[in-house]
Order: sequence, then structure tokens, then C-alpha cells
Amino acid sequence: MTKYDITRRAALQKVALAGAAGLAAPSLASAAGETTTWKIQTSWPGGAGLQIFKDWCATIVEKTGGELAFNPFGANDVVGDFQLFDAVKNGVLDAVNPFTIYAQGIIPAATFLTSYPLGMRNPHEWDVFYYGLGGLEIAREMYAKQGMHFVGPVHHGPNIIHSKVPIRSIDDFRGRKMRMPGGMVAEVFTEIGAETTVLPGSEIFPALEKGTIDVADYVGPAVNYSLGFSQVTKYISMGPPGFMSLYQPVDLMDITVGMDAWNKLSPAMRQFVEMETHVYSDMHHAAIQKADQEAWAKFEADGTEVTRLSQDDVELMTEVAVPIWFKYANRDKDSARIFKIQLDYMMSGSLGYVTPEQIEGLELDL
Repeated sequence: MTKYDITRRAALQKVALAGAAGLAAPSLASAAGETTTWKIQTSWPGGAGLQIFKDWCATIVEKTGGELAFNPFGANDVVGDFQLFDAVKNGVLDAVNPFTIYAQGIIPAATFLTSYPLGMRNPHEWDVFYYGLGGLEIAREMYAKQGMHFVGPVHHGPNIIHSKVPIRSIDDFRGRKMRMPGGMVAEVFTEIGAETTVLPGSEIFPALEKGTIDVADYVGPAVNYSLGFSQVTKYISMGPPGFMSLYQPVDLMDITVGMDAWNKLSPAMRQFVEMETHVYSDMHHAAIQKADQEAWAKFEADGTEVTRLSQDDVELMTEVAVPIWFKYANRDKDSARIFKIQLDYMMSGSLGYVTPEQIEGLELDL
């Protein structure tokens, strides 16, 4: 067992046994009695996600014996969702909890730091990538070039699709005005005929209400219900049983900190923030899943119908997605080296998601 494993296990045990106050270690307390307060904004506009984020932020000051505190803000409270990275780079915010996919605008390889259509499909597979196969080190290297420190990933769950019309096969996406997060996900749906547009989460409800769009992807049932999606759509579309989302089965968030704010922390406090990101990811994911189970009954009561794509649709969408994987991976060297790690993992005996036949004729520019 490494020193890292021992340290992480100790941190998690303290949370489990002693609660929030149990991590208020005197060794982390500021000798001068001063508190460093970070302004930290999340991408969650409301619902369970925002509440879980705020609850977690409220524990930090006790856990650090008063040395560090988080002042939380919801989506758009300080800056717009697509301005988060500029804000943290410029010191308007000290830290952010964004959907990682949003970083692709400034770091193209960030496309492969979160799930993509028909790629890795379970949270533990992404943990293997980040903490076992070198993904975390590569992410930090890329973010450092942008004046930011990537602390670590935060799990929440799959994304689902809400629609005003039933989606029973991938053919039904053709001609539909559809909100997507942009990038590879949008390109896959464009390829199968959807008319995609990019909107932050806070703008989806009014766009559905006005008819600007008639199909929208966003996160999971709990948050989407709290945002009122059942009031403006009648259907939820998912993959076959056991495959909740074909296009973002493990949508990831993260904790990212401005480099100036990060460098001002003591080594002990930096380690605390890293360990606490693990704790937050675990708590966040479990709490979101619990809330999702409760939300399904609410959607049913509101008359929402769940439709599922077939295994044939999975195979057809895979045919569309695989060449697009390689297209995005070949945009720059960072994208290629990250994707190569993931591709080898997906083709290995551990997963077997990708076969040699599926990538025949496709090459990576490493």
C-alpha cells in the first residue's frame, strides 16, 4: 500500500466515523488564525446537485480548523456557465465545479476527460483512467498551461434526453431541434440527423417552453425534474435496459482551482483539498443516485413516458461514433495520447467495448 493510499484511507475513515467536524485537524489550522475563503461556483443551476454542492462547501471550514472556507455560488450567480474558466483564470473566482466537457473550448483534449458517445460506461472505469492509467497527471499538465490546477474528477451520473415527441429509434432524432453540450456529442447527433444547438443548463427550460428546441439532453432525473422538465416535455429517451445513456453514460464534473489560489495553499492544505475532492465525488454521486430514484416516481406521476432505444440502435450509433472518436483524437497530440490510453483499456480483456474490426482503417496521429 502506498503512502497515498494510506493517506486517502485515513481521510475517508475520519469522514465516516466523525462527520464533518472530525477532520478539523489542528495540523491544518492557520497559525495566525486567519481564514482563506474561496469563491467557488458550480455548474448546477438548482435542484439536488446545487444543494449537495452547497452542503459540502459548508463543511470545509470546520474540517480545516478554520484555515480554509468555501463560499459557494450556483450557476450564473457570479459569471455565466461558459465563462467559468475565464473567471477562475482571472481571479474573479478562486475555484469552480464545472461540467468538465465545458473545458473543451480552451483545451480540446478535455473532450476525452469526460464520457463521450459509446465510450467508457461506468464511474469506476473513469477512476481507473484518472488514478491508475495516468489521466490525472495529463489533465493537470494541460490545465497548468491555462493557469489552472485540475484537482480531480467529480462523479454525478448519466445524462438523459427529454423530448416533446417520442424517440423510439435513432431515426426519430432526424430533423429535431436538439440541445446538446457541443463537441463530439453534438457531432454524433448531427450525423444522425438532429439539428443541434449549444445551451447552458440554465437556458434549457425556457428554450423548451418557447419551442426553440423540442429535444434536450441534460443530466439525471432528479435535477431535471427540479428544473421543471416534466412541465415542458412528455418523454424521456434512454438506451436499452442497463444502458441509461448512449452518449454520456458517466457525465463528469470536476474541481478546478486558479493557479494563484492553489499556490497560496500550504502543502498540507493542498493535500486536504485533493482528498476532499475524492470525498465530495463519492458523496455527490451517491446522493444524486438516491435523488434520481425518487424522481422517477415523480415523472411517472406527471405522465412522462420513458422510451428506450434498441440494441440495434446501439450498434448503429457505434458505427457513427467510432470514426468521430478518431477525428477528435487527431486534433492535437494531447487528445491522441489520452484517447490511446482509453482505447487500449476499452479493447482490453477488462472491458471489451471495442473490437479490432470496429477501428479497422482508422489511425491515431501520436
